[in-house]
Amino acid sequence: MRKKIANAEIELLQTDITDLDTDAIVNAANNHFWMGGGVAGAIKRRGGREIEEEAMAKGPVEVGEAVVTRAGRLKARFVIHAATMGQDLDTDESKIRDATASSLARARELGLESIAFPALGAGVGGFPLSRAAAIMLGVVEQHLETGGTSLRRVVFALYGTESYQAFEAELEKRSRIT
Repeated sequence: MRKKIANAEIELLQTDITDLDTDAIVNAANNHFWMGGGVAGAIKRRGGREIEEEAMAKGPVEVGEAVVTRAGRLKARFVIHAATMGQDLDTDESKIRDATASSLARARELGLESIAFPALGAGVGGFPLSRAAAIMLGVVEQHLETGGTSLRRVVFALYGTESYQAFEAELEKRSRIT
């Protein structure tokens, strides 16, 4: 499913984020950037331990911030590590909102044209998928509508049917409103 906003497009894909050939992929990270399970673990397995080492050297940061590393053996050029939770692996609405916005800010600073997000906070963090979808899509839409971004493609790489359906329902709802 796709939605056009200004000069960009939001796209939903049911896929493994580590397979994507975008300028950057976003890692749902803790604020110390150790990469254990979930999206972070998949990125480390596919891209290499050097991603984790580079990220950890940039931490810790406040929850809600994001840092950029190279992408190792991944197709993407960069990994943006969005600190969606602390070491307690607990997250909430404001942390997801801030981490999404910080990721978009890093993409703007790098002049990226494409970025891929997982459902931040909805895996290891246990945050409800439908609420994560509403928060993240809202932040991305606002970012694209306000201009001043080089992004032309924002992908939500959703792992599994339940995740895809939650984001699809929210994007359909937003498409009827606008």
